Parts: sequence; structure tokens; C-alpha cells
Amino acid sequence: MTQPSEGPAATGVPTCYRHPDRETWIRCQRCEKPICPDCMRDAAVGFQCPDCVKQANKGSRQNQAMYGGERSADPRLTTYVLIAINAVVWLAITATGGARSKLSDLLALSPTGRCISESMPGQYYPGLHTSAICETGTRGDGIWQAGVADGAWWQLITSAFTHVEIWHVAMNMFALFLFGPALEQIVGRARFLAVYLVSALAGSVLVLWLSSSDGSTVGASGALFGLLGALLVTATKARLNSQWLVQNLMLGVIVTVVGWQMISWQGHLGGFLGGAAAAGVIGYAPKTRRTTIQWGGLAVLTVVLAALALVRIAALS
Repeated sequence: MTQPSEGPAATGVPTCYRHPDRETWIRCQRCEKPICPDCMRDAAVGFQCPDCVKQANKGSRQNQAMYGGERSADPRLTTYVLIAINAVVWLAITATGGARSKLSDLLALSPTGRCISESMPGQYYPGLHTSAICETGTRGDGIWQAGVADGAWWQLITSAFTHVEIWHVAMNMFALFLFGPALEQIVGRARFLAVYLVSALAGSVLVLWLSSSDGSTVGASGALFGLLGALLVTATKARLNSQWLVQNLMLGVIVTVVGWQMISWQGHLGGFLGGAAAAGVIGYAPKTRRTTIQWGGLAVLTVVLAALALVRIAALS
């Protein structure tokens, strides 16, 4: 003969799923299992059981990028937006005259202003370094094109979105399509965009310092070399296979050396160093207060680049 069971379960009173000897009328808001006060965990609404809290935390960690921040749902999206911006700018320049487009002159990186010939677009008068001299010394044929030293500071960034030749924009956007999603998948969308812009700025700053002061530079190559530098740093930090990155870097160096008379090696080098530095800040930030240190470090890096640009601008002025 079986003896009747005793305790809460025998009377039909719910008991905690972790402590069967404890009566409770509280249920987990997520799975509805009964939980006692010792097993209750605060949630956005009501309480949850320890198992549900653990599962939620695990899911949250899985949604994080490798070095903090939220993992991109589609790591290609930012790259597509950047490609679209570059394509729109190129179309606008092409529609307004291509190499003779005033829009190109406005967006391209010119360390100092230049006196452009109105009758022969694409040609300029060397040695005429002020707007007043440009107007009076060319018998009305000169048009002053402002440079960074004259206050066109936006050129430090806009030049990285400016292309004149179709082969130039096509090659750069193909490289962006290769490297962009790979880096965004590692560091997340916001940090990827920060690396891209810091790299573009770093490339422009080195152009200011090492290029001819009356030259003009366009193209996203500096930012792209920055992505390559950032991928190398993050891959090294995570001990991933970086052979394909090294191969692409070597190819970029060869192209730069062969075409050094037409290609801005200054922009390539500056972008690479800037991207590597930005990735170093992101990848090697300690886990404690990681986000604060990362964004603070990127801000400091940007301020340093801006200060270097200001020092050079003062010298050029």
C-alpha cells in the first residue's frame, strides 16, 4: 500500500522549480515557471528565473562585436552607403565637366589656393598665391581656387569622397567592397565608420605635410589603406590568418611605387598609419570601461591629427 504524499505538491500549491519544498505563486515572466523569492531576478517587466536571465545574457554577448559595440546585422550596409556617396559625387563631377568641374576643385584637397585659368580649365598660374594677385596678375583670366590654408578645411575629408576618372572610382570602390564588410564584421558599424574617417583624415594630413603645396589630391585610397591597416592590426590581435591581407598590402605598395608620379603615396601611407592606430585603440583597449577608452582614444587621435593639420596650415599661410 502506498502512503499519501505530503507537502505543498500534494495540496496542488505551486512550488519553486529549483526549491520544490517552497510554496510560491510567483512565475517567471519569460517561461512562466514558478520561482521563490530567492530565485527571483529583476527584469524590465516583473521577474525572471535564473535560467532565463542566463540565456538572455548569453544572447547579449553573442550580439556583441569582437571588440565591443553591437554586431552589425548586415556588415555590408555601411560599405554600400559609402560606395553610394562616392558614386553620387563622381556622377555630379562628371555631369559638371569632369576634370574641368568646379565641383571637383571645391572638394579636392589643395594645401594652398591656386590661380586657375578661366580660358584653359585644368591649367593654373604658378607663383600667384593670393586671390588679389590672381585677379590682377592674369588680366582677368585668373579664378582663385581656395585651398586648406585659405580656409577650405572641408577638403581634408571631402577629397576622400572625390573621384574624377571612372577607373579611379571603380578600383577604389571595388577595394572598399572587399575590405569594408570584413572590418565592420569585426568591430561593428560605428567603430568601422570611425576608422574609415580617421584614416581619410590621416591621409589628408600627411598630404598636407609631404606633398607639393600647389598640388591637388583626390580619391578614397587613403581611407582604403586605413581599412587594410586596421584589418592587419585586428587580425594580429585575434591571431587570425592575415596572409591575404599582407598580399593585398604588398600589391598596394607595388602599385603605389610604380605609379608614384600619379599616385599620392603620402595619402596611402598616412591612411595606413591612421587606420592602424585607430584599430590599435579599438583592439587593445582593456575590457574594463572598454567603450569609454575606445571612443576617448579615437577622439584624442582625431585631435592630434587636427593639431598637425593646423600647424601645417599655419606654416603654409
